[in-house]
Amino acid sequence: MNRRDFIKSSSLASMAFMVPDFLKPFQFMAPEGYRNIVIIQLSGANDGLNTVIPFSNDLYYKARKNIAIPQNNVLRLTDQAGFHPVMQGFKELYDEGLLSIINNVGYPEPNRSHFRSMDIWETASGANEYLNTGWIGRYLDSSCEECNNPYLALDLSEPLSLALKGSSKKGIAVNNPKQLYNQTREPFFQELNKHAEEHANENVSYLYKTVAETSASAKYIYETSKTYTNVFPYPNHKLAKQLQQVATFIASGLKTRVYYASMGGFDTHVNQLNRQENLLTELSESVTAFVRNLKSVDQFNDTAVLIFSEFGRRVEQNASGGTDHGTANNVFVIAPSLKKQGLYNNMPDLRNLDDGDLKYTVDFRSIYNTLLNNWLQVESGLIVNKNLGKLAFL
Repeated sequence: MNRRDFIKSSSLASMAFMVPDFLKPFQFMAPEGYRNIVIIQLSGANDGLNTVIPFSNDLYYKARKNIAIPQNNVLRLTDQAGFHPVMQGFKELYDEGLLSIINNVGYPEPNRSHFRSMDIWETASGANEYLNTGWIGRYLDSSCEECNNPYLALDLSEPLSLALKGSSKKGIAVNNPKQLYNQTREPFFQELNKHAEEHANENVSYLYKTVAETSASAKYIYETSKTYTNVFPYPNHKLAKQLQQVATFIASGLKTRVYYASMGGFDTHVNQLNRQENLLTELSESVTAFVRNLKSVDQFNDTAVLIFSEFGRRVEQNASGGTDHGTANNVFVIAPSLKKQGLYNNMPDLRNLDDGDLKYTVDFRSIYNTLLNNWLQVESGLIVNKNLGKLAFL
């Protein structure tokens, strides 16, 4: 009998007043069917053409004489496309029907600045629109019944991403729950906590309120996460450590809807072959271990994973054995019961470029709309541009 079944079938679930201290975290477990999203940000702009490779297209090899992946090394998915050879884990997820590859993702009037384009992705804004709230932050600001809990969105990579910042609410950055809990127990933090409701100034009062909410959340996160000891083997990667912590949170029953993780280093202007091989190895091995971990504790059915980068790279290689900033890119969605698995849409059209760049055909915000509506089951029109519609992968 697993932990969830034990709690459901015992009288402990309804007799809270009789629960001993060591079992109290179970009172706050997420119920079965409590869906969550894990977002993985690939900072620096991953080269999508050398990730999902159009190995049957001669134009790809003409544009990349020194950095193209040889046909006989590609992990073939179809007669046109395949994964980079180090992405065996992603190939397995693809073969199991758990992966959807969305090609040509971008937005109108693309910006090639890392910082500006990431702001656009994190806020779900237009290219000429400047927002100071993130799309997940606006979800927290919405009127959903559970959105008063700051731990509804956790960022495993500090500092807190703009994506998780709303106008009145925001998520919490935590990569070590014990460390965060200990910090909130320090005298200085406790003194601030005492004055949470006292100050007349709105901004200062908001600061004190945030401190109080962080303190309460830190205790909840730490106490709940202790109920599950994660012994599943993970590779020794930075991203793997973030995802292992996410798996621990999910398996412990933490009532969190959105987890945010990130991985940097994808700005491959020079020596791309070796650098990207190492990066894609880390990505594939880390994500695959995470999915296997969740499956081993019967938690994968409630989890969707979104993997994106702020833009792609140019089609033609540069003189330094790398690629420069481009526009459209591929996005990965990993989830159970995908309505459209494998290649969601056509591979990039290398005959029809926009001044040497791939043309986008899918607006990234339609992916957000789909996850919000079809997975988290909230009205995305109040959070993201409703006119952009939804896709059919979930």
